Amino acid sequence: MSDTPAICNYEGSSYRTDFWEGRGRQYEDQVERVALRRLLPPTGKRLVEVGGGFGRLTDEFTGYQQVVIMDYSRSLLEEAQKRHGTDGRIIYVAANIYQSPLATGSYDAATMIRVIHHMRDVPAALGQVRAALAPGATFVLEFANKRNFKAMLRHLLRLQKWSPYSLEPVEFVELNFDFHPRYMAQSLQQVGFSTERRLAVSHFRLGILKRLVPMRLLVGLDSLLQPTGQFAAYAPSIFTQNIAQGDNPPAALDGPLFKCPQCASTQLDDQSDVVVCQGCGTHWDKRDGIYDFREPLSHS
Repeated sequence: MSDTPAICNYEGSSYRTDFWEGRGRQYEDQVERVALRRLLPPTGKRLVEVGGGFGRLTDEFTGYQQVVIMDYSRSLLEEAQKRHGTDGRIIYVAANIYQSPLATGSYDAATMIRVIHHMRDVPAALGQVRAALAPGATFVLEFANKRNFKAMLRHLLRLQKWSPYSLEPVEFVELNFDFHPRYMAQSLQQVGFSTERRLAVSHFRLGILKRLVPMRLLVGLDSLLQPTGQFAAYAPSIFTQNIAQGDNPPAALDGPLFKCPQCASTQLDDQSDVVVCQGCGTHWDKRDGIYDFREPLSHS
């Protein structure tokens, strides 16, 4: 798996406490929930939260019979476990999105929020999500917007070298990218999604505004402005609702959750502490209720 693109690894990080909890980001959390509720069907069978981390948004998916939280960081998944429990409805999976363990056509919804900006190969990552979804499934994608008001102003004042109007992604820090909305629309279409709705989110992401203006008012104003993303996507964060295209009958949504990242077989022997692929003999770790498909334990 060493030939896949680099991964932004949050293993062992204090992302939850360093970035979210007690860090003045209640506004961002609330407006993202507003957008998510607008775009995601409230009920369904199986949802995968790609890059779900410590499970910040997982409580939004109570209408789904099964929820898979997939993230590269096992330590963040352990925090998600503590947050949401181990009753079996929520399944925790450590995996590399470029070598996805998600069974083909076995999910009817997916989300990827605050994740794609770490992806060097966007079409490859989106293609893996599309493969996991049944035709007609909903995929809610959030991405960092290159063409935002602040970037346009900085470009006008010649305070930044890159143009917010060019289509190519800009890597402003290693493995941190901003994307032009048209580039993302083209990438989604390329792998088999049709974008139905687009929301502009987090218009008031300024420290001084969040300190001086009541959060409830900021959230209400942002909620009113979000639909402008359909024709004027200039906020720093863009949420899109995308429908998986295709006429082939999907795999049964009560079929296998996973496939082997090595050989794509869904014939997996799920034991108490290991998952064994019956197709190629690869052993995958399973400890404390977390499936780990990042690197195989062994091969037969």
